[in-house]
Amino acid sequence: MMTARCSIAVFARAPIPGQAKTRLVPHLGAERAARLQAILTERALCTALEAGTGPVSLWCSPDCAHSHFDALAQKFCIPLVPQHGEDLGARMLAAFAQLCRAGDALLIGTDCPALTPQALCEAAHGLADHDASFVPVEDGGYVAIGLRRALPALFRDIEWGSGRVMAQTRDRLRAANLRWHECRASWDVDRPEDFERLRASGVLPQIAAIEVR
Repeated sequence: MMTARCSIAVFARAPIPGQAKTRLVPHLGAERAARLQAILTERALCTALEAGTGPVSLWCSPDCAHSHFDALAQKFCIPLVPQHGEDLGARMLAAFAQLCRAGDALLIGTDCPALTPQALCEAAHGLADHDASFVPVEDGGYVAIGLRRALPALFRDIEWGSGRVMAQTRDRLRAANLRWHECRASWDVDRPEDFERLRASGVLPQIAAIEVR
């Protein structure tokens, strides 16, 4: 697989019952939703490492203290970095401000088990002749963003969690006269129907043990 020198940051929330995958708690229960979060985080790390584009780091919320983060750091020999910022946009911008000092960077979340190493490689290569690169999702957001430098306009006053994230981001890119690359859209796991789609897809066989209420 061809590679481009591009670090990958995985943004993850600690798998704390009641605080992880909260939109799935009514469907799964708090404990099983947290278990799903742990599985998705490990899946995202495996995908990032398999892409082989550069160093991988795990950016933790609310901090790096959870035992699951420590276990992943030891298993995959990756650094843990705390997320800082009042909202998602601020935390992402702060991460890029740090990562882009060393070169191109990708940032991914943990909600897209269908994300592939090939898509991350494409996104990384897209930065060779674009200012930004994305893997959009079907619900209107994105699951991966790549930048050559931190671009504050892409992270301020965005309706995070809504179906307008990618459209608003495109508007910001056009307004700044920036060029961007988009990979084929994927899908993420936020709602009960997404979980059932994941179960039917066979992408993560280990979720078969996660029962619905």
